Amino acid sequence: MSELRSRADELDAADALAALRGRFVLDDAVYLDGNSLGALPAHVPARIADVVAREWGELRIRSWEESGWWTAPERAGDRIAPLVGAAPGQIVVGDSTSVNVFKALVAAARMAGEDRDEILVDATTFPTDGYIAASAARMTGRTLRPVTPAEVPSAVGARTAAVLLNHVDYRTGRLHDLPALTAAVRAAGAYAVWDLCHSAGALPVGLDEHGVGLAVGCTYKYLNGGPGSPAFLYVRRDLQDRFDSPLPGWNSHAEPFGMRPEYAPAEGAARGRVGTPDILSLLALEAALDVWDGVRIEGVREKSLALTDFFLRCVDAYAPGGRVESLTPRAHAERGSQVALRCVPAGGAPDAAEVMRRLIARGVVGDFRRPDVLRFGFTPLYVGFADVERAARVLGEVLRETA
Repeated sequence: MSELRSRADELDAADALAALRGRFVLDDAVYLDGNSLGALPAHVPARIADVVAREWGELRIRSWEESGWWTAPERAGDRIAPLVGAAPGQIVVGDSTSVNVFKALVAAARMAGEDRDEILVDATTFPTDGYIAASAARMTGRTLRPVTPAEVPSAVGARTAAVLLNHVDYRTGRLHDLPALTAAVRAAGAYAVWDLCHSAGALPVGLDEHGVGLAVGCTYKYLNGGPGSPAFLYVRRDLQDRFDSPLPGWNSHAEPFGMRPEYAPAEGAARGRVGTPDILSLLALEAALDVWDGVRIEGVREKSLALTDFFLRCVDAYAPGGRVESLTPRAHAERGSQVALRCVPAGGAPDAAEVMRRLIARGVVGDFRRPDVLRFGFTPLYVGFADVERAARVLGEVLRETA
């Protein structure tokens, strides 16, 4: 519809973040899968070429000191900190999200004490978090109890050691109430561990403001760190001297080059380190974080909500009636930065997986989650309103052609 195309042009013209698109390597496709893998920041290849050719190729071992390799985990953590509402010195980057979930959850159970004999886990969580929670419960002798986030305030109690929650549901895009749920967990004397994979870099989190004890997150989605880029671990400052990692490694030792047989933990966030950092991925991430220079996360959130509002409006206009329904809440307070649409079966129409394949073939890249969900992620740093209109229009065309 020409009215929606005109509105998209107006919104793009007024977009304060529009110039950031030029900081990324993009093509003619509409890329709405940044909630799985962020786009490549344009300056990263040159930085990594320098790391390989000069820092590794010429300086070699000297780069641990002269190029700052040794301090990169904490340095990158301090770059991420303002994006999740944390003061410096509380985030370390390294290992995968799964490994960091394990560290945080076991450490939380240990801090809680032996008399607290259960761990609560988000029943709708990404599967890996559930697997890790089950293993952590076995390791610490706790009972694991799955509950929905809405059930947490009534489920948490004197027996609860820790609660593992997702800030944004990876399937539906529903945003959970971090301040209220954290307050309920803390009031019960337990520790909240938040998975920020689908919120870090997309919306304000407020870790310090809301008293979150422990949090983890990946960096390859909205933070654009690259495939397999290392995850981050947040440990609130007042908990750091009690943080007892289940994976004590030489990198988190108070005297890492002392090579002592007895383990003595380092001070501060460095307690979250384990082994030798993955320098190439870590420095690619650090370079990628440059795209955030001068960007306020509050402005990113404002545009995210405008993009998803406009997408839902366009879907309502373009999609044939009854063929898709939104699983993502319309209320801003309950929405992350993605829209999940359920493909409603209609006679012999293709399933959601086939619809997504056809969308990608026409230059609209989202992803599919079983059994019937089309996911579209909106990264405000490089997605515009014309992209949104085009994506919804092509979706409507595909759905009509396959009816």
